Amino acid sequence: MKRTLLILAIFVLAQPVIPAQQGAVATAPSPAAAVDDIFAKWTSSTPGCAVGVAVGGKPVLMKAYGMADLEHDVRNTPDTIFEAGSVSKQFTAMAVQLLASEGKLKLDDPVRKYVPELPEYAWPVTIRHMLSHTSGLRDWGSVESIAGWPRTTREYTHAHVLEIVSRQKSLNFEPGTKWSYSNTGFNLVAIIVSRVSGMSFAEFSKQRIFGPLGLKHTSWRDDHTRIVKGRATAYSLQDGEYHIEMPFENVHGNGGLLTTVGDLLTWNENLVTPKIGNAKLIAEMSTVGHFNDGKPLAYGLGFFVEEHRGVHNVYHSGSTAGYRAHLNRFPDTNTSVAVLCNGSNGDASRAANRVSDLYLGDRLKPAAPTPSPAPQPAAMNPPPSVAQLSAVTGNYWSDEAETMLIAAVDQGALVLRRRPDTVIKLTAIGPDKFRGSIGTVTFIRNASGAVDALSVNQERVWDLRFTKK
Repeated sequence: MKRTLLILAIFVLAQPVIPAQQGAVATAPSPAAAVDDIFAKWTSSTPGCAVGVAVGGKPVLMKAYGMADLEHDVRNTPDTIFEAGSVSKQFTAMAVQLLASEGKLKLDDPVRKYVPELPEYAWPVTIRHMLSHTSGLRDWGSVESIAGWPRTTREYTHAHVLEIVSRQKSLNFEPGTKWSYSNTGFNLVAIIVSRVSGMSFAEFSKQRIFGPLGLKHTSWRDDHTRIVKGRATAYSLQDGEYHIEMPFENVHGNGGLLTTVGDLLTWNENLVTPKIGNAKLIAEMSTVGHFNDGKPLAYGLGFFVEEHRGVHNVYHSGSTAGYRAHLNRFPDTNTSVAVLCNGSNGDASRAANRVSDLYLGDRLKPAAPTPSPAPQPAAMNPPPSVAQLSAVTGNYWSDEAETMLIAAVDQGALVLRRRPDTVIKLTAIGPDKFRGSIGTVTFIRNASGAVDALSVNQERVWDLRFTKK
């Protein structure tokens, strides 16, 4: 009994003393404890996230929250495999850079040299254009969304991508003059790597990147039916309930990387101390590119290159089906933060940046106020009459999207009907111009004033034409 009391007394005396008087400052919680607060909403009844932090090339935090499989009560762990969405793009950029460093291709080669399926446009599109999102190539997934078959609604392969690309009669813009995010470019890069190397893109990546770096949990989702041990199921939140939302496509290179937070930290350290590639190659990937007129981009080759609260950050986010991902790399402090989530409400980017704040500390500048969302064009006042709306009704066909849009007046409003049973309500925002879930729709008149076409504009597809039949 006396021994027990003695041990207890020593334990109490060993604890830090926090003064009780007013103004006393308690010991600040450790970053690890604060990380728990960031992911507190993930529980045993929700999907969740894994998070990893490395400082100076060494992991200092590896944690996981929520469930990997809600049907079988499997928890997420730091070794759980998630899909990384567009975080994958930097791996694709590395693959083609390796071939370039060996003299097997050049980044400024025209894409048609390796992918003759690409139409011959007014200007050449290069591999570099595709890696920097300045190619002008329409995003194939957005084209299919306009057609009524968005990604995650049917199975797609690289053969589908080539077929969709081959139908596009025009680019969004002259390559190198503007910036528009395009998954198409990175799918074509993966195809180029395969054709030049003589092996599948997945096998090339395994032999030249994943294996040499010891990324034991990393592979490409080149076959969505393949069993992947330890993979988290992806979910979306619908009306307060979680539903499975898995990608069932074999398209990869733009996304489709199956990986863990630990493997992503290892990958980031290779960008500091290269085992594959070299300092020159990595610097080219991680440095902002430029438009044709010399103005800088905020993007390198597979990376966004910006500042996070005053600290230089080379990063990318990702989203595929119900997966969310974000990978930060702060070169000046050799700090990396990886977050992978299997819930569509995961907001991996916000979580990763909040975790980054904990480890960057006093290097950070005050957070800038959250910018207001860009205003949407206001509806016309007064709106068009039923007679005016009737003048633009009819059937409109696009060879590029392989679909028909039927413009009709329904209860005094203009709608577009699309196979098999979609009805898209349009709101007038200008003369012959409307806004709807399909994007901005502009009806085009010929020299005599009659409507003979319509144009659909989205963020990643500009001026997709439909001809009136």
